[in-house]
Amino acid sequence: MNKYEIDIRWSDVDGAYIAEAPELPGCMADGITYEEALNNIEIVIGEWIETAQSLGRSIPKPKAFTRKRDTVSIQRHREMAYA
Repeated sequence: MNKYEIDIRWSDVDGAYIAEAPELPGCMADGITYEEALNNIEIVIGEWIETAQSLGRSIPKPKAFTRKRDTVSIQRHREMAYA
């Protein structure tokens, strides 16, 4: 399960939801629906980590493990999207 923070917002300019994992520089995705953006960012987070590993780069630990913070799980994101 992904433990990285995910920010999702609507972009009028792009006409899509933009999802970002701010702890992973440049890790972004989009989608026409909230759910699509969430699914896409999950894929991109995995690819980001895989690429960093293959290049021997360090992978930041999720903030959820390095400091106390309220975070929303991917499942909760999904629940909110359909509320």
